Amino acid sequence: MIIKELLANLGIMTSLIFIYTQVNNATPLNKSSDLKRKILLGVFGGLLSNVLMQYSMSIGDTIIDLRHIPIILLSFFGGAIPAFIATILIIIGRFFIGYNISSFVAVPLIVSITISTSLISNTKVTKNLRRFLMLVVSNILYSIAFCYLIKDVNTLFILIPSYWIISFLAGYIAFYILEYIRNSQDLFHRYKSESTTDGLTGLNNFRRFNDTFNSIISKMESKNEKLSLLYIDIDFFKKINDTYGHKEGDIVLKDLGMILMNAARSYDIVSRNGGEEFSIILLDCPLKRAMEISENIRETVEKYPFTLSSGEIIYITISIGVASFDETTPDIESLLEDADKALYQAKRTGRNKVCVFNLTTSQELTSVAD
Repeated sequence: MIIKELLANLGIMTSLIFIYTQVNNATPLNKSSDLKRKILLGVFGGLLSNVLMQYSMSIGDTIIDLRHIPIILLSFFGGAIPAFIATILIIIGRFFIGYNISSFVAVPLIVSITISTSLISNTKVTKNLRRFLMLVVSNILYSIAFCYLIKDVNTLFILIPSYWIISFLAGYIAFYILEYIRNSQDLFHRYKSESTTDGLTGLNNFRRFNDTFNSIISKMESKNEKLSLLYIDIDFFKKINDTYGHKEGDIVLKDLGMILMNAARSYDIVSRNGGEEFSIILLDCPLKRAMEISENIRETVEKYPFTLSSGEIIYITISIGVASFDETTPDIESLLEDADKALYQAKRTGRNKVCVFNLTTSQELTSVAD
């Protein structure tokens, strides 16, 4: 009967932990989490322990359950704050069940477990050893309480070893579930991020650019705003790769991505569209301002010392094509195509320049570097 009821408690606990991990997609609890999150998860842990107490096993006035497992988990992952919040809720919940010697003994018991597990969580030993020590200390404290509250030696002879086994089983199952789900969620968020982010520069990739651009132009009809687009290409980038190697070329791409992010406004969308091609969507930006930004980027890149892994410094130039709705491009659907044409014009007419798509006469205006 003892083992059966403890296993039932274990089943309830693992089910609730699993359900929680499925409905909660937020960043997992850790010791650097903000106070609000620690309080929230401390409350959840306390409620979980109270549920376990409702399905506890009774021996006289003593109720036996796995309420300490959420405390161990909170101490391990979040530290003392969430663990003590859960402890307060456990103490309150225990007195709601009844006032007797067992409920009063439960107070120093759960407080001692919280203190000891919080201290162990801050030790420098390995993760597995910390888990083991937390469970051992908790079981020792529980065994002492059992010996004080239960006078039947035969019952203790069955209860204590059974409790140790189920407690260790519950602890390791709970840790396994949380670690497995946390790793799965981490991989999911990483893959989700990588599907829209360029792995080299950290900028938006072409897929994200395309989705964002389409979303923006679909809303432009209801807004009386300008929209400008810059297409940017590194001049003679193939020569850099051929001369210094692709690894050094990647350094140039990363540094250029940083320059573009710093030059753009905080709400603009900077992307690497592929290879050595980049783009910037300038929101609510008229053509004149777009040209100023473009020229500033061009000059910054031209003067920037790109330091290779060997320590050698090289200089590069870029060409930029600009199109703006509705100053150069009355049909917003053509904005992307027009910016690309302007970039081609910059490359064709000498590079290291900013070219703007035709304003009124199909002639591209250019701003050429001296």
